[in-house]
Amino acid sequence: MPTQREKIIKKIYEILENQPDGIRYADLIRKISEELPGVKVNTIHGTIWQFNQDTDKGKIKDVLRPEKGLYVLKKYFQEGKIEDETRERTNEEVFYKPFADYLVNDLEECTKAIPLGGNRFQDKWGTPDVIGAYRILGLGHIQPPIEIVSAEIKIDIRQLITSFGQACSYKLFSHKVYLVIPKDSNGTDIKRMESLCLKFGIGLILFDRNNKENPGFEILTRAIKNEPDYFYLNRYLKLIEDKIMELL
Repeated sequence: MPTQREKIIKKIYEILENQPDGIRYADLIRKISEELPGVKVNTIHGTIWQFNQDTDKGKIKDVLRPEKGLYVLKKYFQEGKIEDETRERTNEEVFYKPFADYLVNDLEECTKAIPLGGNRFQDKWGTPDVIGAYRILGLGHIQPPIEIVSAEIKIDIRQLITSFGQACSYKLFSHKVYLVIPKDSNGTDIKRMESLCLKFGIGLILFDRNNKENPGFEILTRAIKNEPDYFYLNRYLKLIEDKIMELL
């Protein structure tokens, strides 16, 4: 009878065989847990930790870890492809301004929107890639309140869940939130993201990550307005006071 460790190692290879683009640590743990329900999660973590050690020391030669938390079979690994994806991630900001314009001109969700990104909010919850405001003046004696709109743009199709979590965190300080993901993502993943966005009131937009000149933004779901936590709204807006005049 194979030991639990042997079962886990065998399952790792079975999963990697079906993941030519590689798989992230958290997804690997989840898949093993689903397919080996009788094995404790701590045992899985411990086995993968040892698997990492053996891989890094060269004892395991048919599996690579081209970057932290990513596992891929050597036969699938293409150095050029990984480098291209890394380069694309560093160029993600080229889509910030086009999407800011899309929010204003096409969706008409903002009267003004600007690229942001970086670590302007100075915490682990992340900073929106684009932030905008919807402000209408001249309607009468009672003016509607200003609405803040935030957006998360993700190029890496392997980090869709991460990007969804970031978008959810923006609801703390935003009236509306949009998530923008590549249209060449796995079809099943797009459907799941669409369902999640509908449940959480997040707008979902697809775009062509390979076309910087014409990303072809395509809306799947509109963001639903919610009331932010005004403590966090004021806290974060204070951190971008130099940008406030551009927004308002």
